[in-house]
Amino acid sequence: MTAETKTDLTTVYQVKGMTCGHCEGAVSSEISELPGVSSVTAVAATGRVTVVSAAPLDEEAVRAAVDEAGYELV
Repeated sequence: MTAETKTDLTTVYQVKGMTCGHCEGAVSSEISELPGVSSVTAVAATGRVTVVSAAPLDEEAVRAAVDEAGYELV
């Protein structure tokens, strides 16, 4: 019997323009919709967005999601 091991990938992005909890929620919501994303943690105070995904994400897809939320991927 073999167990399949799954290793999630954690990537930290820098996002410009987040100032509050609403901003964090907007960015998290948009990035969460990308395929393979299992969790998103955005922190307005630092501008850091930590994304856990099953595979590496396309940076342009992340940029588009952040842009859709009204912010800028640095």
